[in-house]
Amino acid sequence: MLAFSAAGLFVGLAVGVTGVGGGSLMTPLLILLFGFSPSAAVGTDLLYAAGTKGFGTWLHGRQQTVDWRVVGLMASGSLPAAVLTILWLHLVGLEPWVEELMTVTLCLAIITTAVLTLLRRHILRYLTRDGALEESGLPASMHRWREPVTVVGGVVLGVLVTLSSVGAGVLGTTLLLLLYPRLAAIRVVGTDIAHAVPLTLVAGIGHLSLGTTDLPVLAFLLLGSLPGIYLGTRLGSRLPDGLLRPIISVLLLVVAVSMLFDSVRTLTAAG
Repeated sequence: MLAFSAAGLFVGLAVGVTGVGGGSLMTPLLILLFGFSPSAAVGTDLLYAAGTKGFGTWLHGRQQTVDWRVVGLMASGSLPAAVLTILWLHLVGLEPWVEELMTVTLCLAIITTAVLTLLRRHILRYLTRDGALEESGLPASMHRWREPVTVVGGVVLGVLVTLSSVGAGVLGTTLLLLLYPRLAAIRVVGTDIAHAVPLTLVAGIGHLSLGTTDLPVLAFLLLGSLPGIYLGTRLGSRLPDGLLRPIISVLLLVVAVSMLFDSVRTLTAAG
């Protein structure tokens, strides 16, 4: 069980230093290193994410760096989507093709996360350049659609996170940056974390009802990750972000492509 705490420590350090979502690292580790099935890895990681981000939400709430209106808009789409996805999983059962669907969804989500992590600085530069957007954050013709698009984005995140445990971090942050570019960076982070907690909790409880969550492993992961996040946050200010983010992104791409090829080989062999 100490190996799970070591994995939690590694992921916590990476999250603290780079800000990359823990799901994109922890779920592949559980599958590739510890032999978990995709559903068990996703179910365990969801409650792991809820636990690690709960403390962050409390801190951001105290600092008033959460836009609760935006959290409500995202949650109004993501939470019903997560519940419906869990109900669908109960209906169809965890058949082999469902496990493969979860694997493919996980791989695509990780690849997207890696690409957005690499391009994050360019996206920020584009959105904050002088005259790029009006003070409201979007062109006037699109401003009225921002709230509905936020809800729809929440729906997409709800399905994606429930099937893969990935998306509540980097993808959620990118959605906020695109829709609310005038929102201060610290409020983007705080709002995204605050939204991730109820989403991962609802999806995690849903997976718990499916029997896909390993609670003893979850405890050991948290035992390692919480001090890891603390240490990573302290180290993050001393290490070159421009070097670390590309390394993490390349690692994610290699892992995702490896899992995708393995999934294709499994399907081919089964056929």
